[in-house]
Amino acid sequence: MRKVPATVITGFLGAGKTTLVRHLLEHNQGRRIALIVNEFGDIGVDGQLLAACGVAGCTDDDIIELANGCLCCTVADEFLPTMQALLDRPNPPDHIVIETSGLALPKPLVKAFHWPEIRSRVTVDGVVAVVDSPAAAAGRFASTPEEMARPDHDNPLEEVFEDQLACADLILLNKSDLLEAAALEALRSGIAARLRPGVKTLPTRMSAVDPLVVLGLSAAAEEDLAARPSHHDAEDGHDHDDFESFAVFLPMVDDPAVVEARAIAAIADHDILRLKGFLAVTGKPARHVIQAVGTRVERYFDRPWKADEERVGTLVVIGRTGLDRQRIEAALQGL
Repeated sequence: MRKVPATVITGFLGAGKTTLVRHLLEHNQGRRIALIVNEFGDIGVDGQLLAACGVAGCTDDDIIELANGCLCCTVADEFLPTMQALLDRPNPPDHIVIETSGLALPKPLVKAFHWPEIRSRVTVDGVVAVVDSPAAAAGRFASTPEEMARPDHDNPLEEVFEDQLACADLILLNKSDLLEAAALEALRSGIAARLRPGVKTLPTRMSAVDPLVVLGLSAAAEEDLAARPSHHDAEDGHDHDDFESFAVFLPMVDDPAVVEARAIAAIADHDILRLKGFLAVTGKPARHVIQAVGTRVERYFDRPWKADEERVGTLVVIGRTGLDRQRIEAALQGL
């Protein structure tokens, strides 16, 4: 019996994973694609964005959302039952796409495909790592010389980023249009030097890439774990004590640009890694999306509010442990 191929999409917070998933669903060429979306926080923003995108495979029934954790930490409790349920459907999917949290380590998830319940029925077609090219080129994930000189040196951002690269079968250098050619080539060369032989890098804009490239790697990654080193190979488990997430609720706003300005200031003042969510705008029947990585902010209306939805803004904040929640909430609420 042919194994169902599964593609694991990894990449740091805000790299463009959800945009890639949407692109794959829009150009699925008739394949039945099942989608599993995992987020670090309690509120699943990415799943809601995909469900509102209006293309086949993006409806609530087609998306399985696993929030409040990382798949690399909840394999037995959440991921394996979900996979079994997908495979046991009367009309099982032709392909499974798994979008991990931006803080997830891909290797423990790939290792789960050895579990007896699914190993004979599904294979990891490939691990695709989406890289935020401007952030990587700016050294967002690299340790400074001062940090490296410390005896207790620890950089969880760098470890997560390196683990995602080490496990990948394909690297997408996303947002490449935001870099000059020389900077992009320097980034590509630097990343290529850290990859296993045969792993390719592709520059992308808005995560646009031929789906046949992403969904046809035939890597059988679960059979090649020894070649995919992780910073956490020697550990019995893995947690995310280095990171935290919380939601900030906002009343209806008159001008979303005001919230954008508050968000940019809060990100700069508190070193927030990722901010994303929805706003309710006075006089507007549609929900307003706001997403931020560093000082880069994206805003747009995505769909009308549903009749049973409370029109209130919700922003998810993700950062290193120790965020000053009270001050961040006050800053975003304009208090």
